[in-house]
Amino acid sequence: MPDWLNLPVILRSVCHKALPAIMLGCALIIGGCSGKNKSSDDFVEMKEPPDVLYNQALANMDAGRLKEASKKFTAIDRQYPYSEWARKALIMGAYSYYKQKKYTDSINMAKRYIALYPTSNETAYAFYVIGLNYFRQIPDVSHDQGDSAKAVEALQEVVNRFPKSEYVSDAKAKIRFAREQIAGKEMQVGRYYLERRQYLAAIKRFRYVVEFYSNTNQVEEALYRLVEANYAMGIVSEAQAAAHALGQNYPESPWYKMAYKLLQKKGLSPKEDKTGWIAKIFGSRKADEKEAGPVTQGQDIAPDAAIRGGAKAAATGGKQSRKAGKSR
Repeated sequence: MPDWLNLPVILRSVCHKALPAIMLGCALIIGGCSGKNKSSDDFVEMKEPPDVLYNQALANMDAGRLKEASKKFTAIDRQYPYSEWARKALIMGAYSYYKQKKYTDSINMAKRYIALYPTSNETAYAFYVIGLNYFRQIPDVSHDQGDSAKAVEALQEVVNRFPKSEYVSDAKAKIRFAREQIAGKEMQVGRYYLERRQYLAAIKRFRYVVEFYSNTNQVEEALYRLVEANYAMGIVSEAQAAAHALGQNYPESPWYKMAYKLLQKKGLSPKEDKTGWIAKIFGSRKADEKEAGPVTQGQDIAPDAAIRGGAKAAATGGKQSRKAGKSR
């Protein structure tokens, strides 16, 4: 029988011999296609040394390409962990995430820096960045003030641990603002109860402001509301004591004038209770505890040249940081 009549057998033989080459070609094609899905940054991260990556990240940040900067800072930390470049990348990465409003990522990165380098020269800035992240999430007083409390906690660490730091002034301004927010929220809730004649619940809120936020702008109204609520309940001595504290500390306040007028309706006047809780609070106050000037949100401080570093700074700055850490 002629070979051409045995065509199926011939085709099977050809296919069997060509199959490996076909499979190899397909693999190369698939590999090439998958490579097209990777960005140039992926290849850069794989082959660039840490100093080059770091300086590229700084250049991206300065140009406003914060997302690209964050990627490179993160790549350095991942590929060169515990190196001096990784240390720098952590603190700068935390700031770059903050600028992008990626607050959780920024906080986590800053906390990692603090855990790894607790005595570094830049640890103060790490605490400061954590505070910034919580501070920028503070809502108006109609909402929960949990972030205000967290901001105060983080920024207070800057004030307490690093009293000579350049960040202290701004940290104090932001702490004051956050405390005003917390006190304002307590006042809002207290007024809610007072309007509904739930006097005990209202007094609890106003007293909390007087006890823990007596150096905020909310304290004058808080004292007046204590006069109002206690007067309504017939607790005259407490109403008189609150009015006395208001008059002694804020004699020109319109809240004091209102408190005095309210007591006069029953022929009463402000009267100090020297053994009461209000007298103990205001008797222990020092002049420097009374906040002066307008409440502001301060001015964010960006990383300075020492923190940012660069090729030469990172190579030498880390040694200085470690030495400084050991000496503390």
